Amino acid sequence: MKVAVFSSKAYDQQFLNAANTDHDLVFFEPRLTLVTAPLAKDFEAVCAFINDQLDAETLEILASQGTKLLALRSAGFNNVDLAKAAELGLTVVRVPAYSPYSVAEHAVGLILMLNRKLYRAYNRVRDDNFSLEGLLGFDLHDCPVGIVGTGKIGQCFAQIMKGFGCRLLAYDPYPNPACLELGVTYMDLTDLLSQSNIISLHCPLTPETHHIINATTLAAFQPGTMLINTSRGGLIDTPAVIDGIKSGQVGYLGIDVYEQEEHLFFEDLSDTVIQDDDFQRLQSFPNVLITAHQAFFTHNALENIATTTINNITDFAEGRPCMNQVKLT
Repeated sequence: MKVAVFSSKAYDQQFLNAANTDHDLVFFEPRLTLVTAPLAKDFEAVCAFINDQLDAETLEILASQGTKLLALRSAGFNNVDLAKAAELGLTVVRVPAYSPYSVAEHAVGLILMLNRKLYRAYNRVRDDNFSLEGLLGFDLHDCPVGIVGTGKIGQCFAQIMKGFGCRLLAYDPYPNPACLELGVTYMDLTDLLSQSNIISLHCPLTPETHHIINATTLAAFQPGTMLINTSRGGLIDTPAVIDGIKSGQVGYLGIDVYEQEEHLFFEDLSDTVIQDDDFQRLQSFPNVLITAHQAFFTHNALENIATTTINNITDFAEGRPCMNQVKLT
């Protein structure tokens, strides 16, 4: 099949080409949007990433140009208008699991960086400043950690935090038996927020979870709570969290995702003035740590993403049912 790969970087080309045997992959660096969709003319398949725009208007252009398959190289599909895709006869496939360990481990890294002020300590020592003032942290042992969403990534995160000796609390409409075996205590969201010193988000972005962290739920936090998000930016109401940081309700914030990240992440903007005032305010706080959607970015994960993506495309090309197809429910 002839496949248009959007939002492609050098690492995408490296891993997809290594996994590919049968398909004609053409790589486009720009994001897939209403404006760039004409680039996919006569491509039967389009391979898209998390910040590509797959709304109704873009899908109509793709379908009119001959596209039949949307191969997402991500687990999430909140950027796809599934109802429109079904109406147009477009098949949507994804990569449901690539490396839950990579994301879970990154979340733990953010916790350690924020708690022990490792980013400050590193820069101080490089400037020959060996003072410990302002670097005080707390033990993770016996710390109550709230996990919102206990799918594969949340489960891996729970396993790691259990190793630190944390007390594990969780909120999920569907409790995970593996987490129960770890000793995780399930409770409703408000109780979790009020009892946790650290809260880590690992749920998908759906209409029900959009802005699950907002002014109302932030009021349930203990003052000084650490909030971690390595899932989707839309889980957090950013202006509300900024107010929470200013009031002290949020004592630490570690995010690898941001609601308006499609205009920022995966690009070098070091010579530009970023116009997003909320992002700039987050950058100004000393207790905020931001990474640019790199939690998934390990060799293992990229290899799995590429292999699964190519297998999904092959299944479609050969007329086989694809177990990774996303269907409108």
